[in-house]
Amino acid sequence: MKLIYIAFFLIFFASPVFAYIDPGTGSMLFSLLTGVAVTAFFFFKNVLIKIKDGTLFERFLGKGKTIGSDKHHSLVIYSEGKQYWNVFRPILEELVKRKIPCAYCTSGEDDPGLLFSGPADMPGLIKKEFIGKGNTAYRFLNFLEADICLMTTPGLDVLQIKRSPGVKKYIHVLHMVTDPTTYRLFGLDYYDQILLTGEYQKKDIRELEEKRGTKQKELTVVGCTYLDVMSERLADLPPKDAAKTVLVAPSWGENGILKRYGLKLLEPLALSSYKIIIRPHPQSVISEKETLEKIQKDLARFENIEWNFDAENIKALSRADILISDFSGVIFDYAFLFNRPVVYPRFEFDKRPYDLSDIDDEAWTFRAIREIGLPVDETQFKDIEGILDRVMGEKKRGESTKRLKDEAWMYPGEAGMRIVDALGIHDV
Repeated sequence: MKLIYIAFFLIFFASPVFAYIDPGTGSMLFSLLTGVAVTAFFFFKNVLIKIKDGTLFERFLGKGKTIGSDKHHSLVIYSEGKQYWNVFRPILEELVKRKIPCAYCTSGEDDPGLLFSGPADMPGLIKKEFIGKGNTAYRFLNFLEADICLMTTPGLDVLQIKRSPGVKKYIHVLHMVTDPTTYRLFGLDYYDQILLTGEYQKKDIRELEEKRGTKQKELTVVGCTYLDVMSERLADLPPKDAAKTVLVAPSWGENGILKRYGLKLLEPLALSSYKIIIRPHPQSVISEKETLEKIQKDLARFENIEWNFDAENIKALSRADILISDFSGVIFDYAFLFNRPVVYPRFEFDKRPYDLSDIDDEAWTFRAIREIGLPVDETQFKDIEGILDRVMGEKKRGESTKRLKDEAWMYPGEAGMRIVDALGIHDV
């Protein structure tokens, strides 16, 4: 086994050379080296195990048996950080209720899940571990051994997280009630099972499978854990203050408000009589850091601007009289939980980086946004205050919101229970 670790060390921690490697090439090299290392690891590990227990030659004779390992788990949950705690908390609570063991791994040092405790009489039921960030976390996951790995992270076997030969089944749980095809290309193609929030999400996944020739996945509608959690907390939120407040909460990328419009929209807002809360998508902080920092600097002179980077969005949502967004799932969080008005800029969405580029029909998300919100053209930004005042005075679109809510958020309050049912793991 030591030889395996030495080989692994040499592959990943070789002395640096003085050459520049662009990010795309670097990602490809990491994936290539990971694939080589993972294959070698599991090959030599299996050989060593069979030598130790005398089954190596039985294997060649067809008499081999399945060998476990002290690092093997029935269920591993991986979280990218504290922003996903509301997704996983109901699942862990249901696992504890049924006394089902689980390993909770996270890339967030401040993830509340690390403080989650199981029953007093079974202290080791929920094992928790901070596994690092970036390549450190990817190496851990690529060598994982488990019956089931459950996570919200798209891009399995496409980006840095590869399917480990030691994992029997990969399950993706959606952290949004919008189309799963709004993920970047091939986001869900190589999962074995997808846990959906609504029945409508099945159609597009099946269409992608047929067009791409990928294996048909198990699709299970379970509801939405994080909306279950947030709905329980509504009664405990403080009453909204009297100040007119607008929340700007976009998605990230070229289609997002910050990247597409920036100050063209935000400066007229800042000059209005509204209090402005700007809540960037968490990925913007990583992928659009320069854009974000420039906008923050340019708006620093306005006292009515507040930036919000909280791990969860419910407090910011509750304080807003109206929401401005783009195609972000936060629109549905806001409409389903608070039934308050939504405004969105009207523009031609560039579908090319997303799975929905291979879907024939228009995405449910875009149809739903038109029913919930009011579109605004870029030429109207200069009159944004008047538009917001007018929209706030209009009748709420309650009937449309309720129908869309029923489609996208099925089984309210039951998602944790239904997810554990779908895992198919029995009590210890």
